[in-house]
Amino acid sequence: MNTCIVLLFGVCAFVSALEDERLPNKCEVCKFLTVELQDALEKTGRSKEVLEVGEVLDTGKRRRKIKYNTSETRLTEAVDNICERILQYNVHAERPGSLRYAKGTSQTMATLKNLVHKGVKVDLGMPMELWDEPSVEVSDMKKQCETMLEEYEEVVEDWYFNHQDQRLENFLCQNHVLDDSEQECMVEVWKGDMGNKGAAKEAESDSTDGEEGANKEAGKTHDAGEL
Repeated sequence: MNTCIVLLFGVCAFVSALEDERLPNKCEVCKFLTVELQDALEKTGRSKEVLEVGEVLDTGKRRRKIKYNTSETRLTEAVDNICERILQYNVHAERPGSLRYAKGTSQTMATLKNLVHKGVKVDLGMPMELWDEPSVEVSDMKKQCETMLEEYEEVVEDWYFNHQDQRLENFLCQNHVLDDSEQECMVEVWKGDMGNKGAAKEAESDSTDGEEGANKEAGKTHDAGEL
C-alpha cells in the first residue's frame, strides 16, 4: 500500500513538472538560434570547394572563383530552415532557466514512459504517441526564431562577412538583440546531470556572478550536440 502511494505521488509530481509550461523569452530564443546557426556553419567551415560566380560574356571573360567557406551561398544554406532545428528540442522541466530546453528525452518524460512500461496508468491528456511531438513551448520558440532571424538578417550577414572573430551569440544576442537586463540566460551552461537541486544551484551561481562572471563565460561555446 505504501509503495502504491509513493508511486502515485511520484507520477503526480512528474506530471506537474511536465505541465509547468512557460513561453521562451527573447534571450533563450536568441541563444538557441545562434547555437544552431553556429553549429550549421562549423560543419561546412573546412570545405575546400570553389564556386564559380558571374556570367560568361561574349568577350570571353572568365567567371570569378570564390571559396565556398567564405561565400554567401554557405551562409544562405546554413540559414535555410535553421529554425526548423529548434523542433528537435524538448522541454526538460526538471532543469532551471534556459537549460530546460535541450535535445534528447527529458528526465521527466523518461520517468513517465518507464512508469507506463511498468503498467502504471499515466494520463497527460493526450495519446502516448503524441508525447514526443514538439511542445507548445518549443513550437513558440521556433516561431520567435523565424521572426528574430528575419528582423536581424543584416546583422547576421555583417557578422558572417566581417566579424567571425567573435562568437555569433556574443555579436548578435549581446550586442544587438538583448538589453543588458535581458542577458541572464547567456551565461547558463549545461554542466551535466547533477540532479534538480544541484543544477538549480549551478544555474543560480552562473546567473548572479555579475560582470566578472559574464566576461568569464563570454569565451565559452555552447555545443549544439551537448544540448
